[in-house]
Amino acid sequence: MFTGIIETLGIVKEIQKDNDNIHVKVSSTITNELKIDQSVAHNGICLTVVAISNDEYTVTAIRETIEKTNLGDWKVGDLLNLERAMKLGDRLDGHIVQGHVDQTGICKLIEEANGSWYFTFEYDQQLNNITIEKGSITVNGVSLTVVNSKENEFSVAIIPYTYEYTNFKSFKIGTKINLEFDVVGKYVARLSSLRQ
Repeated sequence: MFTGIIETLGIVKEIQKDNDNIHVKVSSTITNELKIDQSVAHNGICLTVVAISNDEYTVTAIRETIEKTNLGDWKVGDLLNLERAMKLGDRLDGHIVQGHVDQTGICKLIEEANGSWYFTFEYDQQLNNITIEKGSITVNGVSLTVVNSKENEFSVAIIPYTYEYTNFKSFKIGTKINLEFDVVGKYVARLSSLRQ
């Protein structure tokens, strides 16, 4: 379990395909604190550390993860939002995040708003995921509040701190992002589909 509060950024150093799997080597300031078998969220994707060497560590993604996330689009040099699993007893500053990406979305609009930014994302509504106005959403692992919720799109407001310390600063129109919808929203969507 995660909170969606990003600890640091990592840099993709190497990508290696191995049959249906992808091994990703990441450089990060938290590498020396990691252990083999530890779960770390990368752009919201929960991945297991399988190797550590100096300030770099390796994680492996299987086909299902690659198909449901933007991991297959990662390139050497990309910035990744990183968060280690939460500890019992810690404050829950964001919201409950599983690290299981529901689907990807596309950045549709970026608006500067006098020192902050509004980002609008579009997603495929056929997968029965929904956003709720003022509810929570995880975008590339970042816990955010939904504004302007619509049937297949929503916006989030980004403060300067979040912009600086996450990979939001590298987003452009058309950037593919990972989405994990709020557990409450998933429950509401499931109830809705059962009633139809």
